Parts: sequence; C-alpha cells; structure tokens
Amino acid sequence: MTRQVLADPFGIPHASAGDATPPRARGTKLGINVVQQIVNDIVRGVLTPGATLPPEADLCDQFGVSRTVIRESVKVVQEKGLVRIEHGRGTQVTDPRQWNLLDDVVLTAIIAHDANLSFLDELVATRTALEADMAAAAATAYTAEDRLRISASLELMRSKIDNVAEFAAADAHFHDMVMAASRNRLGRAIVNSIHDKARGSMRYHGEYNEAVMRQTLDEHQAIHDAILAKDPAGAAATMRAHITGSWSRRRPRTDAEPPASPSRRQSAR
Repeated sequence: MTRQVLADPFGIPHASAGDATPPRARGTKLGINVVQQIVNDIVRGVLTPGATLPPEADLCDQFGVSRTVIRESVKVVQEKGLVRIEHGRGTQVTDPRQWNLLDDVVLTAIIAHDANLSFLDELVATRTALEADMAAAAATAYTAEDRLRISASLELMRSKIDNVAEFAAADAHFHDMVMAASRNRLGRAIVNSIHDKARGSMRYHGEYNEAVMRQTLDEHQAIHDAILAKDPAGAAATMRAHITGSWSRRRPRTDAEPPASPSRRQSAR
C-alpha cells in the first residue's frame, strides 16, 4: 500500500513514506487479520480519504492470501464504513465521518492510535452523559431486586479493595447494575461497548493503588446513596462527578500539554 499523510481527524500519528511495512499476520483467521490490518492502515493514515486501495493481485501478494479472502475482507471493511467499492473505479477510502465508530474493530483501532487523546475525551464525555442520565433514571425506576444488586455490587467492590484486578471488575459490575436499573437498554449497550474497548488501553484505565481505590469506593458510595434515596438529580450529579473526576486524574499528558502532577497518572474507573 502506498503510504500517505492524513489530515489527522483523530490525532493519529502520521505515517511517512520511509516507514517499513509491518509484518503481516498469518494464521487460520486470515480474513479477520486482513480486515484488522486494512482498518488499522486507514485509521493510522497510511491510506487517506479518497485514496484507492491497491488492486486485488497486489493485496493478495501483500497479505499472502487468496483473491477470495481479499474480496470478502474488503466487503467487511466497506460494511464498517471505511471504504466504498465502486465498479470501474476501484475501492476508495471514505471520509472519517462515514466510519462506524461503534464497530468493535474500528473503535479498537481508533483508540489504539488516538495520539492526542481527543477520541478518548469524546468517549468519556459520551459515557458521562449517558451514565449520568441512567443513574437519574435508576433513582426513580429501581425495584427491590435492583436495590439488592446495586448494594451487593458496592459491597463486592469493598471486599476486593486489596486486589486490583478483582476491584476493577467489581467496579465495572457496579456501573452495569446501575445501568440495568435504569431500564435504558440502548444506553447500557452503548456504554458497555465503548467502555469495554477503552479499558483495553493503558492510557484509558491508568494505574490503581490503594488510595485511588478508596477514593473510587467513596465516589461509588455517594452514587449508591443518591440512587437509593430516590434522588435523581443527586444520582446524576454524583455519577457525573465520578466519571469526569476520575478521567481528569488519570488522563495521560500528551506532547502538547504541560507535565501532569503524579496524582493525575493514577486512576480507577
């Protein structure tokens, strides 16, 4: 593939003409690997909007797969919104505004190459808006069973304070129980989708320590108490303060930003 410079809609590092082509993956899931690598090349700016993918024969040589695998893989990439197949004109890369940002492969690639964290900032803002709204809804809609589940998830967090991995899992479970109590199925699905992909990035989830986990537990206690008090405004406010505050503490410094204090490099959910 010809390497070009992208106008960087997501702050993704530019590829230069001198970059060596990375080794292409081999294995039984060749089509999945081809799709992932084409998506990554587009997201990273190796192929710019309006650029045409190389001919099938060249892609076969590049990826070491058959024409059938290439054709099916390109169709999958088109379904994700990153390319447009036009008979007689080849396959062209689309404008980033047409990409399906909730697609697992696309979302993972964008997060991985989000150099200036602008996409993660947008993700956190979206998550904050949805979860604050769902916390408010949970405060008015929760059932006796929901109450038990939310309280139990908080106690689970408390019991895992000495185990980082289990505390993080309990943290995510608490948020999911609140969203479940809201009865907002779409909002819950969107948050779980984007948050699951973001959690795979060290730049998003940051580092845990005991002080951070205890602060996180206190913030979850406040959310819990507001919901069970049937205080929708308080539930929304405490959820919003928790998510935005946690991100501001753990958000990594980019090259364009001044050095961050040590506390900013630590985090919980």
